[in-house]
Amino acid sequence: PADVEAPAAAETPVAAAAPTPPPAAAAPAPVKQAAPPASSASLPVMESVTTSLGNRPERRSKMSRMRQRVAARLKESQDTAAMLTTFQEVDMGNFMEMRHRHKDEFQKKHGVKLGFMSVFVKACTSALQEVPSINAYIDDETKEVVYRDYCDISVAVASPNGLVVPVLRNTEYMTFADVERTIALFGSKAKENKLSLDDMSGGTFTISNGGVFGSLMGTPIINQPQSAILGMHATKMRAVVDEKGNVVARPMMYLALTYDHRLIDGREGVTFLKSVADKITDPAKLVFDI
Repeated sequence: PADVEAPAAAETPVAAAAPTPPPAAAAPAPVKQAAPPASSASLPVMESVTTSLGNRPERRSKMSRMRQRVAARLKESQDTAAMLTTFQEVDMGNFMEMRHRHKDEFQKKHGVKLGFMSVFVKACTSALQEVPSINAYIDDETKEVVYRDYCDISVAVASPNGLVVPVLRNTEYMTFADVERTIALFGSKAKENKLSLDDMSGGTFTISNGGVFGSLMGTPIINQPQSAILGMHATKMRAVVDEKGNVVARPMMYLALTYDHRLIDGREGVTFLKSVADKITDPAKLVFDI
């Protein structure tokens, strides 16, 4: 019948509620990364420039036997000696004035020009006799120092095959004219490539004149087995203070003495170079042997 209630619907069983999970830990704040360096793509693009260098040839030539020998001797000197260089300036004015006054008469009498080399050879010869250790050498085999009571001075001379150093023998007995004549003879023989081994062997001391090529200052290398070498340089007008305190222009030259410090102490080296400079500054000291 219509008034009869319908049976209640069966209740659906409710599942138990799942336990609430604990709150998750807070995520660490992100670390701010440094800005990456700008890539090359962000730099302005430079247009490449092509330069025409033209033809660039190279040449090879065989080293002469003399050049090979010179190279070997120079390297041997660097490997053997304890080289030290000291400098001194010299006033060339008095000698240049004396040379100017007497050069014509000198050439007329001796048949050769009066140059700078003769006064330096004579000044060095006198100084070598004053400081014998400059003229000595070390005998490495016997561990002895050999002192030589004669002066054989090697002088650098230009030749077609390079620089050669013929030897002036017993310069303690030579005059200015003897020195100039011998150097002139060596120069002509060098140009004709006629220098012999005897002309270049030996030598107790060397004078190198880089001033003829315009060198202002340099450190020459010792010519083994010698113990020292003097370097001459260009004469230039420079402002100097004279004895009265006035600033004047004088023709000045830098001198360099390279010596073997194994044998020669600084006192001997400086004393020798100062003696040479004093004799050039006042050539009368050579005349009076003082």
